[in-house]
Amino acid sequence: MSAAVAEPRTPGLHAATARRAQTANDRPTISFELFPPRNPDAAPRLWSTIRALESVHPDFVSVTYGASGKTRVTTRALVRRLLRETTLNPIAHLTCVGTSREEITTIVGEFLDEGLRSFLALRGDPPTDQSDWAAHPEGLQTAGELVELLRDIEAQRCLDSPSQAVRARVRPLSVAVAAFPRGNHATGGTRAQDVASLLAKQQAGADFAITQVFFDADDYLGIVAEAREAGVTIPIIPGIIPTTDPARLLRVQELTGVPVPSDLIDLLGSADDELDRHRRGIRASVDLVNGVLDGGAPGVHLYTFNQHHAALDLLEGAHLDGGARTAPDLASWPQDTAPRPTPRD
Repeated sequence: MSAAVAEPRTPGLHAATARRAQTANDRPTISFELFPPRNPDAAPRLWSTIRALESVHPDFVSVTYGASGKTRVTTRALVRRLLRETTLNPIAHLTCVGTSREEITTIVGEFLDEGLRSFLALRGDPPTDQSDWAAHPEGLQTAGELVELLRDIEAQRCLDSPSQAVRARVRPLSVAVAAFPRGNHATGGTRAQDVASLLAKQQAGADFAITQVFFDADDYLGIVAEAREAGVTIPIIPGIIPTTDPARLLRVQELTGVPVPSDLIDLLGSADDELDRHRRGIRASVDLVNGVLDGGAPGVHLYTFNQHHAALDLLEGAHLDGGARTAPDLASWPQDTAPRPTPRD
């Protein structure tokens, strides 16, 4: 973020984050979610975002996969290009929706043949034209079953090819899963039920989890505490949306069932203008990130909506960008001379 978009930082926040980021090896992980371009005209903007995100050296980026595999071709194309043309480590979303076990096996094989070594295994939401989720007659019922299938596919590939077995030793298959701090709205499940599901996914072979969005650090800290008590040991990464756009937040609320705090909507709605709204949203997001990291989160996964500016502003405000975007600390600048942020999402 340039000086024109830097956020003022309070001494307390700066001290806390400075203590966390001691070396490159123990810095919190950072990662982003992307989705394939919905049409060819959107591709250049997406790649502008990808190059900007690449500058902060994220640990990985996840790539979404539409219901019933509707973005199968574009997801695979995006993953292939990320592998071949960037330094990024992509994780491909994979769902059980509308797909047989045989079809999933084929899809996984295609990804593995491209060189992909990481998946996010999801049950998935029903297609937009279906109100209820239903398994394919020859498909899978749960994300845990999908994790098991991924492990079985990899094991069989290693049995079939000694060369693949060696490569698998060098680059082991990584499988992530989802966690729901407030319970899974799509299934009507409670947080306790999601903790039980998370334990089952761990037992199936999951390596780590990424949470659905939340707006209160206690929601994340609560599910982690309950999960640890239940025997879940895998890392649980908080999934966070930069809170700069109230319309988007309300849309996320509609889709996920996760309520947006009314005081956050009021905070953004009472901004003097778009620039002030961006500043307020970033500051609120920084507070949330600091809350989960101070509570022991291993890192943060940011839902970007294929836009990089708010995500990078958030990382810089939380001192997680590794100094990739150098800007002065504006806390001591006179109020009437400090540069104001320019919203770019």
